[in-house]
Amino acid sequence: MTSRLFCRHIAALCFAASFACAQQAPVIVQPGAPGQPSKTLTEMTAVSVARPPSEADVRFMQDMIMHHGQAVEMTELLKTRTSNPEVKELGRKIDVSQSDEIRWMKQWLSERGIAPETMDSMPGMDHSPMAGMDHSQMAGMDHGSMAGMDHSNMAGMAPTTKAAASGPDPMDVAMMPGMLTPRQMVTLRQSNGETFDRLFLTGMIQHHSGALLMVKQLFASPGAGQDPQLFDFANDVDNTQLAEIDIMKGILRKVNP
Repeated sequence: MTSRLFCRHIAALCFAASFACAQQAPVIVQPGAPGQPSKTLTEMTAVSVARPPSEADVRFMQDMIMHHGQAVEMTELLKTRTSNPEVKELGRKIDVSQSDEIRWMKQWLSERGIAPETMDSMPGMDHSPMAGMDHSQMAGMDHGSMAGMDHSNMAGMAPTTKAAASGPDPMDVAMMPGMLTPRQMVTLRQSNGETFDRLFLTGMIQHHSGALLMVKQLFASPGAGQDPQLFDFANDVDNTQLAEIDIMKGILRKVNP
């Protein structure tokens, strides 16, 4: 009898200890990337998330905020420049998704104590193209995003390649891959109707192609893209924008048969 009571006592103590441990074990929930559900992390994964991001990770996020910002600016023009329902609907989706992603990227940086803007992205600073970016890669991108484009549609939008003795005209300098130059943006703002549709679609294809290059360069950087949220986000940008390029090419064929 005594032995039986002793065993019950030990079992009760073990249960209480395990229950206390279960109560003390922290539950770590990681907010998902835009459009993705939150995740409950294991202790090992949580340690990985706690690691500081690489310089390439931070630069990618800061630059992509600015890159997305111009795309949203382009979609704002759709309200008064076109009556094409397909172009309007495409622009609405781009506006919603990229505005949401901008907020998420700023939050990602803020949670790590990092400013959402770099010094060279601030007004009045040197807006030369991204240092270290190999723009020749735009020609050899795997995605085939620029293949088959009728570049005659870009008339009046192509950046000038001839540089003055003092350097290129700032109006013809894109801040990063795929972004429209100030001169291209002026041309887009001054257009209407089908001309606007062609310039918007070709410009946004160019813009998306630059984003694909930025993702490619992120994953080519040693130690970059290891953060689980960043990894998922960058892959989502790649997949989404590649699909949107195909959609835009289809609309462009209808606008410019």
